[in-house]
Amino acid sequence: MKVGVFVGRFQPFHNGHLSAVRYALTKVDYLYIVVGSSQRSHERDNPFTAGERIAMIKEALEEDNIRASRWMIIPVPDADSHSVWVATLKSSVPKFDVVFSNDSLTIRVFKEEGIKVLPIPYTNRKEYSATNVRTRILERKNWESLVPTAVARLVEQLDGVGRVRSMIERDVTR
Repeated sequence: MKVGVFVGRFQPFHNGHLSAVRYALTKVDYLYIVVGSSQRSHERDNPFTAGERIAMIKEALEEDNIRASRWMIIPVPDADSHSVWVATLKSSVPKFDVVFSNDSLTIRVFKEEGIKVLPIPYTNRKEYSATNVRTRILERKNWESLVPTAVARLVEQLDGVGRVRSMIERDVTR
């Protein structure tokens, strides 16, 4: 069985992430979805907790009828150095064969460890980025179309819109 890892912060999980999961599952039998920076929340670039992000991913994958027997979500915190982070990930995630990433640093550190890295085809990268989702929330523009319906619903339930806006307002008043 071929096993893969897909790492992201998912702040929030958007349609580009969903497309990446779908793509990865065409290449592997099983996928570990790693919620990076799991210790970070309630910050401008990291407004959601690890638990909230896990719920977003779970709800989005279930809504998209991606069988739960094909994936697992694992939170992994940041580390003081990149090599320590790779070791932390490797000790937190069961054995895997390949990492899916387009991030140059992620690609480098895993290749240095002798781990195969595959790029993920971007799906409308200009639109589908968590930064763009958060920016649209701030600008009171449509952001809901950029995320799975289940994620939009969960962000609303969590008052994620208010949280994202308050993070920026707090930064501006400092």
